[in-house]
Amino acid sequence: MTFREIQTPALAVINDRMEYNLDKMSSFFKDSRKTKLRPHYKSHKCADIARMQIERGACGITCSKLSEAQDLASNGICDILIANEIVQPQKLFELALLARTTKLTVCVDCESNIKALSAAASATGSVVGCYIEFDLGMDRCGVKEFGEVYRLVCLVQSSPGLEYRGIQAYSGNLSHEFDRARRESGFVTNRERLTGLVYYLEQRGIKTAEISGESTGTYYLNDDSTVFTEIQAGSYVFMDRNYSKMDLDFRNSLFVISTVVSSSDGKFVLDAGLKSISSDQGYPMVCGWDYDRAEFSEEHITFFGDHGYKTGDTVLLLPGHCCTTVNLYDEMYRIQGERVLGKMRITSRGKSR
Repeated sequence: MTFREIQTPALAVINDRMEYNLDKMSSFFKDSRKTKLRPHYKSHKCADIARMQIERGACGITCSKLSEAQDLASNGICDILIANEIVQPQKLFELALLARTTKLTVCVDCESNIKALSAAASATGSVVGCYIEFDLGMDRCGVKEFGEVYRLVCLVQSSPGLEYRGIQAYSGNLSHEFDRARRESGFVTNRERLTGLVYYLEQRGIKTAEISGESTGTYYLNDDSTVFTEIQAGSYVFMDRNYSKMDLDFRNSLFVISTVVSSSDGKFVLDAGLKSISSDQGYPMVCGWDYDRAEFSEEHITFFGDHGYKTGDTVLLLPGHCCTTVNLYDEMYRIQGERVLGKMRITSRGKSR
């Protein structure tokens, strides 16, 4: 079977490009004595790929949601970080139950959440690891002051069922900073701030085992001077149109296969729209052709410009954002050249709770 026979729209990954990306990132951290790769599940949401990452030396997997962590655990991943705050009572109970069977760490940034998490862990007889989330400038979750980090660390350490394991310090504001000099300057600023935090805690008797964060866009800056012990890169597996602007030497491996359903002079229409390819970080690119203008609707994309496409032609689209596009599909095809090698289930598709 060739990929042109697949009913569209469909998600596909070019196998050798994906494996190149997996190997490149794992080899970067292979000989590091300080920094480990803990890739982010939100990019591919696929248990098969998570296992490939573990087999290549990843210390564990990062995810965003409790339901993703449950999916990972059910698929044999035994060291999981939820790089997010979980606050609803039922979720806390389920999280604590999961921690009985796998090494589980979650982020916290306030006293009430720590107390509720401790109560859930105590009720289930589990031990839940905690990272205190420190805000590096995203202005999202996390605390900003060293003193508040110290206070929360002390609270975790004194709370039954909880274990202080480190700091969450994700600088997503640098992940897509296209200006390399600004990206690298921001990284140095963050490194200095985190070094100051670690020193502040050590002066008060607190040793920090892990500092977790960073992304595909800044992974390469983690040399011997880094303060990070875990890197949460995710998009490197697939890349996308947005990340392709950053000169990171990974290969675009993820595409949406679409079919031309209407064609005329100066425009053609594809059967992939907002329900099958995301537009939150820009429109997709038509591989092999530059368009003048595009219009998105629910089920179609209309491209305008001189073209040679006919009704029934197969087109490969490079998504603007790989993570949100993957979440629209139940499976992805592994292809090589024209040939279909098989399919992989997107086991956490739609797991947003």
